[in-house]
Amino acid sequence: MNIAEKPIAAIIGRRISTGDGIHMIANNYKKGFRIDTHMHREAQLVYAARGTMQVTTPKGRWLVPPDRAVWVPARLAHAIDVLADIEMRTLYFDLDWLAREERSQSLRSEFVVRVSPLLHQAILALFDEHTTAERTGLLVKLAMLELHQAEDSATFIPLPHEPRCRRAADIVLSDPTGAHEIETLAREVGTSARTLSRLFSAETQLSFKSWCQRARVAAAIEKLSTDANVSVKQLASDLGYASVPAFSHAFRQVTGKTPTEFAEKA
Repeated sequence: MNIAEKPIAAIIGRRISTGDGIHMIANNYKKGFRIDTHMHREAQLVYAARGTMQVTTPKGRWLVPPDRAVWVPARLAHAIDVLADIEMRTLYFDLDWLAREERSQSLRSEFVVRVSPLLHQAILALFDEHTTAERTGLLVKLAMLELHQAEDSATFIPLPHEPRCRRAADIVLSDPTGAHEIETLAREVGTSARTLSRLFSAETQLSFKSWCQRARVAAAIEKLSTDANVSVKQLASDLGYASVPAFSHAFRQVTGKTPTEFAEKA
């Protein structure tokens, strides 16, 4: 039987230790569940083998569909919102273990990675109750090599910290389907459109237009993850896109998939 199909009810919620500074926990969570802001002494790689979650850190919001995983450094405050029923598989790494990693410096910041088929199978195989210590060590090494190869995902909404810019961002996030004009937002937060545009670029490394597109696509991902009956046509209209092709193009730019492809896997 393929490891992806193997029942793992016996290990759900149970800590599995490798005895070498690494342990693993498998948990299943229902849509709507929230893990409030917290932190761990260890670094962790959080992967939803099925379903979609949103991870929030001081830096921003990270959308994590099934083909992505999120790296969370030790002692970094973060919260997790479950957008669709998930099968969460988490690997925890002690700081001493990480210190021996050649890439330990680059693992000090959070990031989301695209999960290759190889990384997917390696993570699932780690939760096979019959996996030996030797096999576990090789699988962890393989997972870390794949993590080193992965590029940062675009499914990230950076959150600005400058007060006026953050207020503007919060207005957009409260209604990402709205047609937000930067001139109007600037007046609402007490600055000029030019200043607000500059702040968005400096604080998020995205133009205001690109940032709003990320917010709209994030709203689309949440809707696709939580409503199995939503149509792509209706969603495109709700999000203010002129056509389905325009919406699909924007969605693919951010996620690497069309809305239909994403919905089939979510």
